[in-house]
Amino acid sequence: MEKEIMTVSQVAEYLQLSEMTTYKLVQEGKIPAFKIGRHWRVKKEDLSEFIERLKNGERI
Repeated sequence: MEKEIMTVSQVAEYLQLSEMTTYKLVQEGKIPAFKIGRHWRVKKEDLSEFIERLKNGERI
């Protein structure tokens, strides 16, 4: 079963970015995410929409 909620490290691996770059994009609000306590989480659906916007030429 594929996870619907991803950690920052899972997002970094999925996008083939460093964790530091991914944290920066999340904290700046460029990758849609939310916090549970001190930990950031990203919905897979939101990440897919983010990727589609990039494919359509939107800048981050």
